[in-house]
Formats: sequence, C-alpha cells, structure tokens
Amino acid sequence: MPSVFPKPAHDHTHCVDEALSSAERICRERGARFTDIRREVLSFIWSSHEPVGAYEILAMMNKDGDTQVAPMTVYRGLDFLMEHGLVHRIASRNAFVGCAHPDASHSGQFLICRECGRVAEIDEDAINEALRHSAKRAGFDVASPMIEIEGRCVDCRDTRHD
Repeated sequence: MPSVFPKPAHDHTHCVDEALSSAERICRERGARFTDIRREVLSFIWSSHEPVGAYEILAMMNKDGDTQVAPMTVYRGLDFLMEHGLVHRIASRNAFVGCAHPDASHSGQFLICRECGRVAEIDEDAINEALRHSAKRAGFDVASPMIEIEGRCVDCRDTRHD
C-alpha cells in the first residue's frame, strides 16, 4: 500500500491548486462566498502538510506589511472553511490541515508524525463502524468522531537509524 504521506520534498503547488479549485467548486455549488481572505487562508494551510496555527496564518498574511489583517479575520476564515469541510482542526496541535476529501462526508482519522510534523488524513470504514457501534452501545451520540493518531511516518521511520 502506498504511503498516505506525500514525500517531504514534493512540490506543494499542485496541492494548493487542487484545494483551491475544489473549494471554488464546492462553494459555488452551495451558494457560499469564497472570498479572497478565505482563499488566502486555505492557500496557507495547504502550503504544507503540517498543521498550521491561526497565528502562523496571521503572520503569513501580514508578512508584507502593506495591510494588517486582524486575528478575528483569520478566525472567521477558518470557521467558514471548517463549516464547509475544507479544513480540519487538529486539536492536539491547536492547528489546521486541509481536508483531503472535501466532497465526501467522512469522519476522518489523522496520522500525525511526531518527527517531521506532517499530517495525513485517512478514512477507514472499519474504524468508523467500530466507533459508531461502541458509542451506540454506550448510549452516546457522537458529534465529532475525529481521531488523532501519533507516531512516525514511513519517511521518518526509514531514515532513522536506531
């Protein structure tokens, strides 16, 4: 099975372009406005496969110094992107990653590499079913079934000499 993690040195341009194209289409289909600010926030998130915090995004947006974006602007952009399934919040990092499957309704499990910091999204039906079954048996209504799994990605594991 191929790695769900892109190679560390791959060109993110394709990732950003694909994410922006999908976001434009999804927002158009839903009648939602994909503003320049929302586009910029999503672009910064997809510029890496590592989780990006709101204040990192703010710093990137204010880097040129021409205009100063307020933190609330970034948070509103993030809220919109999460509401439309375009990004996910990685709670353990208090940061955000782009959604690999924005068209599909899914729970998502996130593999987080402790060494390089990259995050890969997977969506295993067996895990989802096990969670739904266990929650139902416990009388629990699941609101957010996202799972964060820490470990080492294949690239870090293969380059480490123990």
